[in-house]
Amino acid sequence: MQREIELGILPEKIADETHIVQQGAAQLNIAPARIKGVKIRKRSIDARGRQVVFRIRVIFYIDETPTPEILNVQYANVADAPHVVIIGAGPAGLFAALRCLERGLRPILVERGKNVQERRRDLAALNKSGIVNPDSNYCFGEGGAGTYSDGKLYTRSNKRGDVQRVLQILVAHGATEDILVDARPHIGTNKLPHIIQAIRHTILEYGGEIHFNSRVVTITEAFGRATGVTLASGEHIEANHIILATGHSARDLFELFHRNCWLAEPKPFALGVRIEHPQEIIDQAQYHCAVRSEHLPPAYYSLVEQVDGRGVFSFCMCPGGVIAPCATDKGEVVVNGWSPSKRNNPYANSGTVVQVNLEDVPHAARYPFALLDFQHEVEERAYVVGGGNLVAPAQRMVDFVQGKLSDSLPANSYKPGTKSALLSEVLPPFVHDALQKALPLFGKKMKGYYTNEAILVGVESRTSSPIRIPRDKDTLQHPQIKGLYPCGEGAGYAGGIVSAAIDGMNCADAITD
Repeated sequence: MQREIELGILPEKIADETHIVQQGAAQLNIAPARIKGVKIRKRSIDARGRQVVFRIRVIFYIDETPTPEILNVQYANVADAPHVVIIGAGPAGLFAALRCLERGLRPILVERGKNVQERRRDLAALNKSGIVNPDSNYCFGEGGAGTYSDGKLYTRSNKRGDVQRVLQILVAHGATEDILVDARPHIGTNKLPHIIQAIRHTILEYGGEIHFNSRVVTITEAFGRATGVTLASGEHIEANHIILATGHSARDLFELFHRNCWLAEPKPFALGVRIEHPQEIIDQAQYHCAVRSEHLPPAYYSLVEQVDGRGVFSFCMCPGGVIAPCATDKGEVVVNGWSPSKRNNPYANSGTVVQVNLEDVPHAARYPFALLDFQHEVEERAYVVGGGNLVAPAQRMVDFVQGKLSDSLPANSYKPGTKSALLSEVLPPFVHDALQKALPLFGKKMKGYYTNEAILVGVESRTSSPIRIPRDKDTLQHPQIKGLYPCGEGAGYAGGIVSAAIDGMNCADAITD
């Protein structure tokens, strides 16, 4: 017999299975000896009261021994099967490829960037010297933006597909089983590269093909049907089915659509800054303590406010994390955040962004690339104000709200360096004004948040794609080009690792002929 119940467990007891059995037995009114096994199905932290506890949903096996769950994924050898070209080896592309294997289709992955090992050299040059390789950076390369920018797996995409299956596939390739139960699962930038490599080996082992350092310059079509892709090297790969999984920063592919007069639409996105606090400030606020217990992870937060009818919200919060340079071309500054698996850095950072709507940008209703141009202009201003070499303009929080240039900046995690500046010279006025009004309100919601110990680093602009590549809701194909499947975050259909992976699998499932 199995019974599932919820328990509140003190942090110091969360790893004590005997204690969990005793608590479960007491609630079920049975002898502890009758419980032959336990399985934690969900785990979250409840910090609403003065005493922080873990809330866990536990399956207790009463008078029976549990059998281990095994992920059963049947991959076919597809070396001689019909092939599918997948542009981009991020989460959408990789999971599309794995789903192709299951369906007996041969995935040919084409990735403009390098594999995970070789990407490290370009990231080192990015952080230390401000040198941007347009084809190999935090956004481009094996695994996409997620590989070296945290690995958060929290999603609200349950209606789009099987979230648990995505997590199980990641576990099968080396992720810890904790991601199957944590309410906010996280892998960590230090562990993701090994998982991505394992996925690569699966794709190759079963007959798939992967081309790194291979930038697509043309998608060919004839009579409204996809016929293949041409690479920068001049090589042409014929294909009747192409999954376009490029990520949100592949501006050259968006420009390809513009040149060919293929349908594309402007899409609202969000823009702002990355805000960093000492982690201890966040811990004290969220856990109601002077010093965080060693049994609790670094605390996170989620904040949202409506300012003059416009949403302002925290985004991609990284406890114990690092602010990273995510420019994909010269002459621009873009910041993002990530955490290692232990989240043991001394700072907590979060994107804090403002909605950008079509009516905020001139001509957006008539010119589909208006929001993309708007995004790029802000990133170029950040570069100019920062002074070059990816140095980011920055301001202390209270100084920002009061419109004062900071006399000094606090120590922070952004390796290329920060320069004291008025962020009003970088951010569009409506974004700047909304942030000015929202930050003190956030401070009322979370004690200690509104402080000059916090630094605002600009700009956080790649929250999502400012372009949507339309597709038929049933076939998932572009309305003008049969066999072309716009996919994932870059095409405007996902917003993170898990939702992108689900969309990749959905696009692979949509291939019918």
